[in-house]
Amino acid sequence: MEQNFGLEVLGIREPGGNIISEKIRELLLDAANQGITSRTEALLYAAARSQVVEEVISPALQAGKIVLADRYMDSTIAYQGYGRGLDINFLQELNQLCTGGLKPDLTLLLDLGSEEAWPRRQKEIPDRLEKEGLTFQEKVRKGYLFLAEQEKERIKVLDARQEPEKVLQLAIRWLDEILMLHRE
Repeated sequence: MEQNFGLEVLGIREPGGNIISEKIRELLLDAANQGITSRTEALLYAAARSQVVEEVISPALQAGKIVLADRYMDSTIAYQGYGRGLDINFLQELNQLCTGGLKPDLTLLLDLGSEEAWPRRQKEIPDRLEKEGLTFQEKVRKGYLFLAEQEKERIKVLDARQEPEKVLQLAIRWLDEILMLHRE
């Protein structure tokens, strides 16, 4: 059951969420930019994240708002660490630097196998990362699942093979739970 806590919610996408971060997003996802090295890719994501944390996320949290982000720091570990093979410790330090240590209270991981996810995306024009193919996507998925295993209290895995309404109900349940904990 959904609770009404009377809180203001700010939704952002990441990378993105402000002018600078959106420009970096365009650069990162443009399929024409095949020459971006793995380290440069990670640094660009960190730059976009740093900008949105300082300009949008931190001020919103200080104002008492709830911030819902479509992706955040775990994506760097999954994509650039597990997908690209960059050093996980380097990426964790990079995340620490660009966020000032700001971690989410809750992360919802909508899990769907790469073989199942691929057909769902076929109607869209693939971005630079989607063009990496199924092997890359499966490495990323395994990275996310490993993170979820390591941080069970924060990262909740939702089976995205279910009907969208069921996934939404589960997401709302986890959100309600974290909001109730913060209200106590």
